[in-house]
Amino acid sequence: MITAATLRARTAKDLASMAKRKRVPGWHSMRKEELIKALLKQARAESRNGKPKSGKSGSAGGRSKAAPPSSRAKTARRKAQLEERLREIRERIAESKDLALKAEQQDNGGVKDRLVVMVRDPFWLHAYWELSRRGIRRAQAALGHDWHLSRPVIRLYQVVRDGTTNAGKRPLRDIEVHGGVSNWYIDVQDPPKSFQLEIGYRAGERFLALARSNRVTTPEAGAGNAFDRNWAEVAKDYDRIYAMSGGYTDREASSELKEVFEEQLHRPMGSPMETQFGPGAAGSPHEAKSQLPFEVDTELIVHGRTVPDAHVTLRGEPVHLRSDGSFAIRFSLPDRRHVLPVIASSPDGGQQRTIVLAVDRNTKIMEPIIREPGE
Repeated sequence: MITAATLRARTAKDLASMAKRKRVPGWHSMRKEELIKALLKQARAESRNGKPKSGKSGSAGGRSKAAPPSSRAKTARRKAQLEERLREIRERIAESKDLALKAEQQDNGGVKDRLVVMVRDPFWLHAYWELSRRGIRRAQAALGHDWHLSRPVIRLYQVVRDGTTNAGKRPLRDIEVHGGVSNWYIDVQDPPKSFQLEIGYRAGERFLALARSNRVTTPEAGAGNAFDRNWAEVAKDYDRIYAMSGGYTDREASSELKEVFEEQLHRPMGSPMETQFGPGAAGSPHEAKSQLPFEVDTELIVHGRTVPDAHVTLRGEPVHLRSDGSFAIRFSLPDRRHVLPVIASSPDGGQQRTIVLAVDRNTKIMEPIIREPGE
């Protein structure tokens, strides 16, 4: 609304120009005060007739009623991007919780719930599992409302004996795992000791086990230990691993272990001697001397230390920290360049540090030298 004070602040020339635009009758012969009164009178008349008070306020009112099409399209795109991002986050959370995901992807006709543990050396156990979709649904139904707060874990038990044939289990700790994998390495202390594992879901104080492993006993430390290997290398050391994992002493574990090994190595296994050295291991002395068995391999140990409640990952996989914040990971080192990012995050997530290890392995096998007798 035009006011008298606003008009008086203008020059007579500006008022005359305004009166000319608004077509005020007789404006050219009016003085300044007369122009002001005539302009005020016309503004009041326009207001009564419902016309906009000014071009500027009228355009602003129009914009407030409806946003331009370009603005609406931009808002819709942002909303769609946000919904897609939320969908991806929900999918990742569901996959990280789904212990049946790996088995489902590799299913060839019938997954059954099972957990097998093998002794790799005095300080490391190797757990391998398969869980069915039916088992996951059963866990979800049993936990009810607690399912959304649950986490997949492996519970480590120490098997203790009371001096008789009876044996009891004492829970040591829970190791958080995630979907998309079917095996996990677990560090243990103070060998020799006996252990058993259960895999399932924990929600607060509740724990629902889906599968229970065989019982194993770690050997004395320093007894010719070998570090963990991938499945492609397990057959070379099957006899020792099978024996330490209870294959010869525990009938319940023997068939399950044998079944897992045969499935993973894609071939049937005979006696320990044949499994380790092949069908010709029991052949003639001449055949035994025809070749000189000789193998050299190497593995990598990554170790370090941080605060005990930090979160550490190696190549995206979580690393278990000991009570003092130290850790050690052992794995095979095939021929190639290995880039290993190790990331540590503070307990509150406010700080993060990354150390990248680059390791090259290049093995060269020389031609054998064969000497004839008498040389």
